[in-house]
Amino acid sequence: MKNVQWVFILYALAALFSMIAIGFAIGVKSVLGIIGGIILLFVVMGMGFKTKKAMRDKGLL
Repeated sequence: MKNVQWVFILYALAALFSMIAIGFAIGVKSVLGIIGGIILLFVVMGMGFKTKKAMRDKGLL
């Protein structure tokens, strides 16, 4: 295995947390929590893909 890209591990953990938050919000029947979790998931995933593209363009990946 090459170098560990810690920033991507942080993005993955943040996405995992937002998926867990969606499940928790479904459990407590909170519509705002569900919507917030989905928005958070899209934001985190988008930031991760944006970071990956920027690092690939710089030749760091």
